[in-house]
Amino acid sequence: MASMTICARFRPLSSKERRDHGDAVCIQHVDSETFSFKDEKDEEFTFSFDKVFYEKSEQAEVYEFLASPIVRDAVDAINGTIVTYGQTGAGKTYSMEGPSILVCDEQKRGLLPRVVEGLFDCIKSSGRTMKHSIKLSMVEIYMERVRDLFDLAKDNIQIKESKSQGILLNGVTEISVSSPAEALQSLSNGIANRAVGETQMNVSSSRSHCIYIFTVQQEVKKDERSKAGKLILVDLAGSEKVEKTGAEGKVLEEAKTINKSLSALGNVINALTCGSSGKANHIPFRDSKLTRILQDSLGGNSRTALLCCCSPSPSNALESLSTLRFGMRAKHIKMSPRLKGNEDKSAKKNGPPSPTKDESCERILGMLRERFDAEDVKLLEELFTLSGILFDPSSPEEVDSALADVTSQTITLLQQAVEDLASIVEELKRENKALKNELAAAKRLDAQSEAAGDTSIVLHKPSGIISSVVSRVRSLSSIK
Repeated sequence: MASMTICARFRPLSSKERRDHGDAVCIQHVDSETFSFKDEKDEEFTFSFDKVFYEKSEQAEVYEFLASPIVRDAVDAINGTIVTYGQTGAGKTYSMEGPSILVCDEQKRGLLPRVVEGLFDCIKSSGRTMKHSIKLSMVEIYMERVRDLFDLAKDNIQIKESKSQGILLNGVTEISVSSPAEALQSLSNGIANRAVGETQMNVSSSRSHCIYIFTVQQEVKKDERSKAGKLILVDLAGSEKVEKTGAEGKVLEEAKTINKSLSALGNVINALTCGSSGKANHIPFRDSKLTRILQDSLGGNSRTALLCCCSPSPSNALESLSTLRFGMRAKHIKMSPRLKGNEDKSAKKNGPPSPTKDESCERILGMLRERFDAEDVKLLEELFTLSGILFDPSSPEEVDSALADVTSQTITLLQQAVEDLASIVEELKRENKALKNELAAAKRLDAQSEAAGDTSIVLHKPSGIISSVVSRVRSLSSIK
């Protein structure tokens, strides 16, 4: 089994970092694979990756080492994924897109335009015995909703799973492209629809995870056999610390969602690398839309590369250290890339007709009736329809996947409800303690008044206690 390709990239110091800390950096070059790193406490660590790109590295170097082999495999029907990861402002989008995917210096072009060109170059050199076609999709995960960047009306795309095709985005727009220029123009249109915002660390901060999907179909003309490879590029939104970004209002809510999904990604990496050998381990892919979409890319049928983007400044040492440790954990993930299901088209033509959508739904609902009560199946059918799950089921595996999705969503809602209840209980405990303290103080005051023979205080104090209790009860009744 192959391992993920893990690289680290350090961008040049920003003008703000130079203004605040001069030319000081927290890394020291050792060689092209190893460097030493000093954290905020001057503790030194040594990291080794498949490749380290320092601040003077060129965009072309990153593409040739990290992406070019994956591009060639995708044309040969082997799935591939390239992910950029790191804190906000660390250079992820620059590495992925460059200053612009349409017009910029050749030296500054990012991974995305180079991948497009590489795909068409590989197809040209494959010979006339094969026919290729490329389809392009582009989505973003914004506030835990999958949005189609080629059709903004599709703002809550459902994630499905097929035994033969793996993870799918139901109903996502697919654009057929026949040239690099056509593909780049489509991508540029999609990028213009992406959610961005301004923070103190980045004037154009990505507020969503962006996913570019290239499906390369290959047909052998002689025997009419076909196979397909999928190449996925993922530009993750950066992890954020509110005290540094100054996020508030809507931007703050976006930051919370981003950090939560990145935390879910970290949990998946931990589960994939920390499980007991020879023992099945639960991998929480369904905890976020990001990890669900990347399920095949993380330890599955894909050749995957991760680019850890970091700032070299001591002011960001803590965030850079976290990014580098994430990369070190990901190194231990084992991948199983393989050819994407060959299919004999002539056999398919002569085979039995596929069942209609209604027939498929009824067949699978029939299977559910064998396992559950009729009333439960009716409730499940309504729930599936509302969730868009019964889109066109063609196998029992899709029903199992649908059930797992609903179960995961229900568990998440219940966990949130438990957290809310725990918060209310703690608030009630604090209020109860405050009331007990006030009553105790009132009793002490009454005792002192009686001893001193001052009856006026004794007469007036109960009304004060009653007013306080009523006020407390009213405030508690407003807690939800």
